[in-house]
Amino acid sequence: MLGAMFRGPRPAHTDRRGHYFIDRDGKAFRHVLNFLRLGRLDLPEGYSELALLRAEADFYQIRPLLAELGRLVAERRRHRANAVLHADVDCQERLLHFTVRRGPQNYGLSTCPLRIFTANVFCTDGQFLELLGGRLGRAGDAGGTARSRHHLRLEWAPRPLELPEAEYAKQKVRPLRMAPPDGREVLTAAEFLEEVLKVALDQGFRVDSVFPDPEDILNSRSLRFVRH
Repeated sequence: MLGAMFRGPRPAHTDRRGHYFIDRDGKAFRHVLNFLRLGRLDLPEGYSELALLRAEADFYQIRPLLAELGRLVAERRRHRANAVLHADVDCQERLLHFTVRRGPQNYGLSTCPLRIFTANVFCTDGQFLELLGGRLGRAGDAGGTARSRHHLRLEWAPRPLELPEAEYAKQKVRPLRMAPPDGREVLTAAEFLEEVLKVALDQGFRVDSVFPDPEDILNSRSLRFVRH
């Protein structure tokens, strides 16, 4: 097709400055051009627009590129089919001391526990973490979310009812809420693991191990899933 554009009876259009205009996706053409230059497909890690690139290769009728893309798609499907998922949650309790105004010139000392949850989710299938992250939303900017392609880390702390909002803000922690339209707050480790379990089962995983009590999955601290 590229040869026909420049050597055929209907050449490609040019603008007033003589630049050729091809009405296709410009970003995808970068990879088409590099394939023609190098003779190999060299995509960035985690490249997610294979369907678009395949459509461009089909438009230009570059059969070696189509064959390479077909091989890459099949390889990714095999990789997704065989996946491992591990999720663990830890809870640390911090005892807070703060003053409470009980009246004019009357202040008292109060205490309450603050539960701080830390969750780590590792999955060899990066798309699973995208689904889970989209379902859980974020835990805010202050120490809340860290994410790479295969690892998701969340830290959150529900605000106790007896803890004033101003004192809660001083702790530099945030609540964790489900993404809209649900929007409810995740208050316990069991609620977090329940969401992981729902998404995992929906994506074809099965439970492989539960720690510490295999008979009590939602009150566990660590879950391992596999998918074949």
